[in-house]
Amino acid sequence: MRIFFTAALALTLALPAWSDQLPLSAISGYLNDLKTAKGDFTQINDDGSISTGTIYIKRPGRVRFEYNAPDSGLVVAGSNTVVIYDKKSNQPAESYPLQRTPLSLILDSTVDLARARMVTGHRFDGTSTIVTAQDPEHPEYGNIEMKFTDNPTELRQWVINNGQGSQTTVVLGDLQKGSDLSNDLFDIGKARPTRDR
Repeated sequence: MRIFFTAALALTLALPAWSDQLPLSAISGYLNDLKTAKGDFTQINDDGSISTGTIYIKRPGRVRFEYNAPDSGLVVAGSNTVVIYDKKSNQPAESYPLQRTPLSLILDSTVDLARARMVTGHRFDGTSTIVTAQDPEHPEYGNIEMKFTDNPTELRQWVINNGQGSQTTVVLGDLQKGSDLSNDLFDIGKARPTRDR
């Protein structure tokens, strides 16, 4: 009997804490309070390949994805522009307006998921709240599906559907919030991996 109760207790402790679906107001508040953060990420690309690296976030409007070897990529958003830099390529860096990517929705100076036609999905899968959002003025830009856990509220993953049929998933490790991040990290004119700086 003692073995049974010990096993039952161990199983109970291993289960995640009880949580409920987060309201959109709580998620908007969490994103608006997220000023700077740094952490590891794992990216699942549209072709099924997997990349890892470090993400730096500085809201509003700035994010940096720095990829680990053997990848050579660097993606930087700043000055309302996204720049994709490939160290191995002889071609110029590729760039496009930040507002044309669904990621801009969570990098805005003020996130309001209650805006009309912005949220197209809001559900709870038993452990996480999943919110799908799009630019209400330009749904053709695609959407972002974000996954949040509760107690405390944390952004754990997002999936970007770019509107042309491709999909990219980013799974976040523990984010170090309140990190002191230099603006140089997000200077699109200096888009180089930090190891080269």
